[in-house]
Amino acid sequence: MNSDEEQSESQKPQRAPLRLITVGGGRGGVGKSLLAQNLAIYLAQLGKAVVLVDADATGANLHAHFGLAAAQREPSLDPNDVKSFQRALIPTSVPGLSLLPATHDSMETPSIQRPGRKGRWIAKVRTLPVEFVVIDVGPGHGHFALDVMLASDVGIVVTVPEPPAIEATYRFVRAAFVRRLRRALFRDRFRLPILQRALNDLGGLPGPLDLVRSVIRTDRALATMAWVEAHRMHLQLIVNQTRVRTDLELGTWMSGLSARHYGVPLDELGYIEHDDTVWLTVRRNKPLLIDSPTCKAARNLERIARRVVALLAARNEKGGSPPTFPLEMPTLYAGLGITRTASDEEVRRAYKRQKEIYAQGGLATASLLSEEQLKAERARLDEAYDTLLDPVRRRAYDLSTFPDNEEPDALAARATRPALAAEQIMLQNELAREIGPETEFTGALLRKVRESQAIEIAEISARTKIAKAHLIAIEEENFGLLPAIVYVRGFVAELAKYLKLDPAQVQKTYLRRVREALAISSGKGTG
Repeated sequence: MNSDEEQSESQKPQRAPLRLITVGGGRGGVGKSLLAQNLAIYLAQLGKAVVLVDADATGANLHAHFGLAAAQREPSLDPNDVKSFQRALIPTSVPGLSLLPATHDSMETPSIQRPGRKGRWIAKVRTLPVEFVVIDVGPGHGHFALDVMLASDVGIVVTVPEPPAIEATYRFVRAAFVRRLRRALFRDRFRLPILQRALNDLGGLPGPLDLVRSVIRTDRALATMAWVEAHRMHLQLIVNQTRVRTDLELGTWMSGLSARHYGVPLDELGYIEHDDTVWLTVRRNKPLLIDSPTCKAARNLERIARRVVALLAARNEKGGSPPTFPLEMPTLYAGLGITRTASDEEVRRAYKRQKEIYAQGGLATASLLSEEQLKAERARLDEAYDTLLDPVRRRAYDLSTFPDNEEPDALAARATRPALAAEQIMLQNELAREIGPETEFTGALLRKVRESQAIEIAEISARTKIAKAHLIAIEEENFGLLPAIVYVRGFVAELAKYLKLDPAQVQKTYLRRVREALAISSGKGTG
């Protein structure tokens, strides 16, 4: 290559590294295809080059959601045929989005289910000349689904508020941990047999905490390795088809329970509300974000997709070592998910919350704990409540538990939400550029400010006494559901104060939009 060619090559824009996003989980029918297709559409609508991969070997159906024909044969896995996957891509009606469909009605076993083919399949996917690849791996915790999930930049587990689905989700987390640890020990002839003996002794698929506590007495190096591998998993959780308040809280509860009883959180990414619009769009063979982008389920999906983008942007900044082994029983504070500085009122609220989580027949604990373990946890909560609300007993407990006045590392029952934190940082950076002295405040911008501060509408309603329905109508600019403009003026001012915005600027610009919309509506009515 001569100097001119070298200079030309150096001036070519560098392609962004491919990001792999995998959607899976334990049980079928929970909404994995819904999430995968709409996540891919959201990324394509950002102007990104995206490939949606249907890797569900037993139930391929993503092509039907786009009104496309199914694939009849698989692309070649021959390493010499570098563009076989590119040739198999089918353009969709969404600009920038292509589909890599799974075979339909094939007589042969799919290559992803054959021994020794998974690695080559993943390597081929990574050669696709796009920025994002979204893979639907289908249900179950087979080796293919686990390997692709663990190899992803973001792995998403989808569940619904039903005991069988929740049980399958917890099993998927345990299976992913065991699979990851076995692959890490694949060439270790000495520790792999130790691991297998420990698994046989424990029975089934153990969680990281149980395995670490089992092997630490005989092989501390293996225990350390298991703990490190557990904390390298970053599985995200989405609860689909939520209907009531407890459904909305389920993701937070499951994340906290996973942290408490497995040692690693199942990070909550968001929820998707039950919406009849979803099945209507399926019947029309159209994706939700294309056919009904303003429905509540579509808004939920957009927020989830935004958090995925934020997580990918923040992933490079992740680091640090895993916490120390939690070999001792969590403190009473950790059991309630509070700190030592918690007030009596905070203790009462935390106790009520934890009692709901550990209630008999509770959704979040389905299959996680036996009846005996649930009783023990409830007794522990009662002990924490009685001790921490009694000043004398609380001081005695603090002196005996924290002799150096330092709280040790412990597994709190409170969930971590890295996706929410990443979303907040991303939104705050965007708002710093968007908000100025002449900014016109729309309902969408007010929602963005609220979400950047991780504030829920229910919280604003409780503090300002403005009805939730009115706050939602303000954000959605559904002016027909708002009262007289004199009341809207007060609502907007209170909302602006709560969000730490300039009330005068918000009032002036938002009310101008209200008057213009009402004038247009009035004109249409008289016409």
